[in-house]
This record gives sequence, C-alpha cells and structure tokens, in this order.
Amino acid sequence: IQQVQQSVIVCGHTHVPFLRKVSGKTIVNPGSVGLPSGAQGACWALLGPDLTFIETPFDRKQAAKEIRNTGAPYAWEFAEHILHPLVSGP
Repeated sequence: IQQVQQSVIVCGHTHVPFLRKVSGKTIVNPGSVGLPSGAQGACWALLGPDLTFIETPFDRKQAAKEIRNTGAPYAWEFAEHILHPLVSGP
C-alpha cells in the first residue's frame, strides 16, 4: 500500500461495505449491487468530497424470478441469495 500514490483506494469482492484507514490511505469497499451480504437492497457508494454509502431497495422477488428464467449457471442459487441475503458479521 505504500507504493500507491492515491489517497483513496476503492476495492471490491467482499460484498460488504466498509471504510478503513491504513497507512494514511482511505480504503473503501462500496458493497455489492448484485450480491449484497446482509443487505436488503443494492449497496453502492457515492464518492466526492464526502463518502456516502447507499442501499437502494429493489423488488427482490421479481429479480429472483428473472434470474431463474435466465438459465445461467447457478441461477437458482443466485436467486435464492437475492431472496435471503446472508447476514455478515459475528
């Protein structure tokens, strides 16, 4: 992290929103729009002079139905997660 010149680093993949300060850098994970953990809506962040974490509600039943109808690999599992998001934390 010492080699990174930028003061704000945005990352992903954990599906859980967070803000951390490490070695003088701000590390932001906005969460997940498509596969949020422990959230009832799509998680994202607005970056500007301030940081705002936002959760946008959506019709999870309709989304699950449409996902199942795609025939994509793991569509049923993905749809189930949309209906019953995993709870994060201890």
